Amino acid sequence: MDSQIGPVGERIGAEMRKLGFEEVRFDVMGNILGRIGSGPRVMVFDSHIDTVGIGDPAEWTHDPFTGKEEDGIFFGRGACDEKGSTPGMVYGLAIARDMGLLEGWTVYYFGNMEEWCDGIAPNSFVDVDPKVKPDFVVIGEPTKMQVYRGHKGRIELKVTAKGKSAHAASNHMGDNAIYTLLPVIAGIRDLEPKLGDHPFLGHGKITVSDLHVQTPSINAVPDEAFIYIDRRLTFGETRQEAMEQVKALIPPEFKDKIKVEELFYDEPSYTGFKFPVDKYFPPWALDETHPLVTAGQTVREAMGYPHAPSGKWAFSTNGTYWAGKAGIPCIGFAPGDEETAHTVLDSVPIDDVVKSTVFYALMTVAMNG
Repeated sequence: MDSQIGPVGERIGAEMRKLGFEEVRFDVMGNILGRIGSGPRVMVFDSHIDTVGIGDPAEWTHDPFTGKEEDGIFFGRGACDEKGSTPGMVYGLAIARDMGLLEGWTVYYFGNMEEWCDGIAPNSFVDVDPKVKPDFVVIGEPTKMQVYRGHKGRIELKVTAKGKSAHAASNHMGDNAIYTLLPVIAGIRDLEPKLGDHPFLGHGKITVSDLHVQTPSINAVPDEAFIYIDRRLTFGETRQEAMEQVKALIPPEFKDKIKVEELFYDEPSYTGFKFPVDKYFPPWALDETHPLVTAGQTVREAMGYPHAPSGKWAFSTNGTYWAGKAGIPCIGFAPGDEETAHTVLDSVPIDDVVKSTVFYALMTVAMNG
C-alpha cells in the first residue's frame, strides 16, 4: 500500500527467479524488474503492484488484506487494481520462453508503483534505470478481458485563496478565504458541459476533489483556503486551456486573492529516489488498426472470446507516459472490472487470472505475424 512495495516486489522476484528469468532485480526507484531474452525487439509487461488505502475498515465485509473467495471471485484490496495481472504476466513470459515463442525478443515484467503519480515509474524505466525504450507495452490494468487502446489524460490543479484572519466573534474584521473560493467552486460545478468531447475518448471532466483551510482555530475566520481539482482531458484539450478555464472563473474583484497552479510531484519513493515531474498526464489512443491492437485482438479471439471492439479505460494508467509522452505503443488486457477498483468490492474472477496467462504468453507471436 502507499507505494511501499518492497516486500511485494521481493515475493514477485522470488517467483521469477524460481521460473528462471535471466535478470531479476529492483531498479533505483524500487520497482521490480524481470527480464527474459536479449533480442532486438523489446516488449514490456507493465503491472503496478501498489494499491490505494482501504478507507473506513467498517465498510468492508471481509478483511481487505486477507481477502475472501466466493463463487470463483477473489475479493481483497488490490485484487482488481491491479495485482490480478501479475501472475499471468510472470508465468506467461516463462511459458512463452519454454515454448520457444520469444525468438528475437527481449521481454520484461515490470512491477511498479503507479497509484500516486501515473507514468513516473515507466518514465524512470526509460530515462534512468534500466534505460530501455521498449517497442511495445502491454498494461495490466483491469479491462474485463478485453483489449483497451487508450484513455483520457488529466491535469491536477490547486487553487488557493488568501484572506484575513479574525476572531469568529468579530468576523466582520476578517476576510473569509472560504467565501472567496465559493464562486470558483460553483463555476467548476457548472463548467463540465462546456468542456471538449471526442468520439472515442469521450467528454472532458472536472471535479473539486479536496478542500482544506488554514485557520488559527475553529473559532476564527480562515485566512487561507485551497481546493484541489482533478481535470480529465480529452483529445483537443490542452493543459494550458484547462488552466485558463479555471482562471476565468475567478471574479475580477478576487484576481489578486486567488492563485491557480499546476501540481508538481517530487516525493521520494520508498528507496529515497526522487524523480520530479509535473502532474500532467496527456490523453492517448492507438488507432483500432494499429498492429499492436490487432495482435491483441487476434490473441483474444484465439482464446475463444467472441469479437468485440477494442475499448478504453475510464481512469488513467501508465499509458499516459508510454504512449502519451514517449510515443511508445501500448495496449491493455487484464482480468477484473475497473468499476470495482478503489472500492470495498475490489475483486477479480480467478478463472480470468489464469486465462490471462495465455494472452501474455502469445503476444510476441502475434506481433511476429
